[in-house]
Amino acid sequence: MRRLFAKRTDLALEARELWQESAGTATKLAGVKAAEKKVQGYPVTRIDILDRRGEAALGKPAGSYRTLDLSAFWQRSEGFFDRAVRAVGQQLRELIPESGSVLVAGLGNAAMTPDAVGPLAADSVLITRHLIAAMPRQFSGFRPVAVLRTGVLGATGVESAEAVRGLAAQIHPALIIAVDALASRRMGRLCNTIQFSDTGIIPGSGVGNHRAALNQETLGVPVIAVGVPTVVDAATLAADLLEESGLPDIRPERLQSSPGSLMVTPRDIDQQVRDLGKVIGYGINWALQDLEIEEINALLS
Repeated sequence: MRRLFAKRTDLALEARELWQESAGTATKLAGVKAAEKKVQGYPVTRIDILDRRGEAALGKPAGSYRTLDLSAFWQRSEGFFDRAVRAVGQQLRELIPESGSVLVAGLGNAAMTPDAVGPLAADSVLITRHLIAAMPRQFSGFRPVAVLRTGVLGATGVESAEAVRGLAAQIHPALIIAVDALASRRMGRLCNTIQFSDTGIIPGSGVGNHRAALNQETLGVPVIAVGVPTVVDAATLAADLLEESGLPDIRPERLQSSPGSLMVTPRDIDQQVRDLGKVIGYGINWALQDLEIEEINALLS
C-alpha cells in the first residue's frame, strides 16, 4: 500500500477538508457537525467534534472550532476594523463564561514576525486586575484581566505551559485565553483567518516548534485558544500545488517534512501580523468588558 503524505495544518476546517478529499465528499463524516454563517459581514465556519469518531477522523480533541474568514478585512471597506473586532468578540463571547477573572497569554516570539501575533495581541488588551484591586469602587464595572507574554523556551529557559501554570496558580483565573500563531495548508488562509477553540493550544505549532499543551487538563481551568495561521509548511504547499496542476501521484518520501523544514509566509507579514494582533486584542476587550470600540481606543491611548 502506498504511504500517503500527511499534509500539515492546525486548522480544524482544513483537517475536515483533507478528510473529505481522502474519503470523498459524498461520505458522511461521523462524529463531526459543521455549520456556516456570517458575523458582521465576515464568514464563520463552525466545526464541532462530538466524539471519538470525530477525534480520530480529524486528529483533534473533541470541542468547538470556529474559523473566522477575514479576507475582506484587507479591502479596507467602511467600518472594516470595527466589524472585525465585533466578529472576533462575538466568537469569544459564545465560548467564555459570563463572569470571573481572565488571564490572557500572548504566546510566541516577539522577535520572529510570523510568531509574534500573541505578544502583539497582548499589547492591545486592557489590563484591569491591579486597578480593580487598588480602586474597587472606581473600576467595579470592569472584569479582572491580567496579561502574560510568555516568551519562548530558547530565550527564557521556561516552557510556556510552565509559565502560564505558575501564574495561574498564583492569581486563580476563571479562564485563560491563549493567543498564538498557527500553520495552514493554504497560502490564501495566511493572515486571512482566525481560529477559536475551547480545547486549548500547543504553543509554537505554527512555526513547527511544538511544546507542552495548554488546556484544561494541564492548567486546571478552561482554556480558549485564538490562533492565526501565519505560515505554510513548504512540503504541504508543494503537494497541494502539484495536485492542483493535475499531478496527484506524488512520492511522499520526496515531500516529507524534516527537522528544520522550510516554512512559507506572506511578503508583508509584518504589517498583517500587527493589524491582526490589534484586532484580536480589541476583540478580547470587546468580549470581556462592557465597552464600545471608541472607549477601548481612549483607554488604550
